[in-house]
Amino acid sequence: MKPTKALHDLGQSLWIDDITRDMLDSGTLKTYIDEYSVTGLTSNPTIFDNAISKSDSYDAEVKRLFKAGYTSEALFFELALQDLSRAADMFLPVHERTASVDGYVSLEVSPLLAYDTKATVASAKALFERAHRPNLFIKIPGTKEGLPAIEEAIYSGVSVNVTLLFSSQHCLDAADAYMKGLERRVAEGLSPDVRSVASVFVSRWDKAVIEKVPAELKDKLGIAVSKQAYRDYRSLLESDRWQRLEGMGARPQRLLFASTSTKDPAAPDTLYVEALAAPNTVNTMPDKTLLAFGDHGKLSGALSPDGGDCEDMLAAFEKAGISISALAAQLQKEGAASFVKSWEDLLQSIETKSKALG
Repeated sequence: MKPTKALHDLGQSLWIDDITRDMLDSGTLKTYIDEYSVTGLTSNPTIFDNAISKSDSYDAEVKRLFKAGYTSEALFFELALQDLSRAADMFLPVHERTASVDGYVSLEVSPLLAYDTKATVASAKALFERAHRPNLFIKIPGTKEGLPAIEEAIYSGVSVNVTLLFSSQHCLDAADAYMKGLERRVAEGLSPDVRSVASVFVSRWDKAVIEKVPAELKDKLGIAVSKQAYRDYRSLLESDRWQRLEGMGARPQRLLFASTSTKDPAAPDTLYVEALAAPNTVNTMPDKTLLAFGDHGKLSGALSPDGGDCEDMLAAFEKAGISISALAAQLQKEGAASFVKSWEDLLQSIETKSKALG
């Protein structure tokens, strides 16, 4: 059995962290679905920047849209919605077969709105309505300003992929925003069946400390943080607050492990996928990591619901001079800045290509 199939059978959803028109046209995405058990897809500005700027697959459409008056951001969202709508339709059978638990694609609101709650909500609702697909997540960052936007989007019936989470506390804050949105729906007699995932970023932890910790701690922080987040996620599902919502028809905000490609060239290329096999969660990975795991990945059982050695490991990092809470805040801030830079690069690429073609 292919390792990706074994991971899927364990109960973890494998999502591809990539989308290009070439993937759709060539049948590559269909191959990932059929042969690598891929059941969903995520996107971000960098992915679309590479897809649009390094391929001629978008040229005719860019030229048409530019002549029709579309520019930069509006042109991008039109292209992105075209691609993601096609992908969403490909995952629709999975979405229906799993009673809308799986089979999602994700589209990010403009990162420029990360600290503007009202604008984020307005953009999320508009994009969700334009796509008109039941299996679309709108990505909203779990920043301080993003949390009320998440609550409001969920209350409005918009499915949300909460992104830029780095710690268990970040995940708990995202879950609180999710539940607040659901509780408001229940109070008004609306269905609480609005879906969400909470994306905790893994490998950036290890990249941040690789030069600051002894050899025995290298490439272990991201996994320890993820184990803690998984433990607290499982505990949350046992809480009275969640049990009440579930009894009314709500479904859990699934924990998603993001940024699971290995950044350390000295570490195994399947490191995070193998370490974070957990039922009823999601792992989203670039195609290189997916293919590597499909080729030589190994499963050694599921993640322990109690977090295993996470507390001991995190204590070891604290002893080595790494403040987990401070680094989580730093990584989230840097992540938001990185998303903005990627967004600006994307819009610049679109503007350059539009003018060249126009």
